Amino acid sequence: MRQSQHREPRIDQVEVVRKPLFLLALFMLFSPFPLYICFHSQTIDQFEYDGCDNCDAYLQMKGNREMVYDCTSSSFDGIIAMMSPEDSWVSKWQRVSNFKPGVYAVSVTGRLPQGIVRELKSRGVAYKSRDTAIKT
Repeated sequence: MRQSQHREPRIDQVEVVRKPLFLLALFMLFSPFPLYICFHSQTIDQFEYDGCDNCDAYLQMKGNREMVYDCTSSSFDGIIAMMSPEDSWVSKWQRVSNFKPGVYAVSVTGRLPQGIVRELKSRGVAYKSRDTAIKT
């Protein structure tokens, strides 16, 4: 019987294997930035380039990086992934069954700036913080 030779993988081969796993882990841990109003999780770039499917009519984040930074947080707890929000018991429990399919945070640390809260109120949009660290 011939013994199989164990060859060390070349460095470029190892990098090809490690990068996708590392990027996926990095994406899952650090890239979602939930929106304070609807808790939709996207990257900063996604909010800037695409806006928010749920809130863009009110916040106009598309193309406005400053607004994206004002209205999102990188500090959140829990993630909900919804494909059919109207049928999901979790979306009903979290009161997001009228939102678009996507990934959402359970709670987000922080609050919207007061100027944005006033603007939302003037448009008839009620803002209630879901920051579990802050007592409202």
